[in-house]
Amino acid sequence: MHTSGEKPGKGTYKCQKCGKEIVLESDNDALPKCPVCGHEKWDKIG
Repeated sequence: MHTSGEKPGKGTYKCQKCGKEIVLESDNDALPKCPVCGHEKWDKIG
């Protein structure tokens, strides 16, 4: 599990609340709040 503001590295992340998937393209990118529901917890799925 990862939280908004962390920089967990490149990959695909899924919101634990609504299932929205986002992709971080760079190891320097920080996870945002979910753009759909505002949740801050993410699971790495790819």
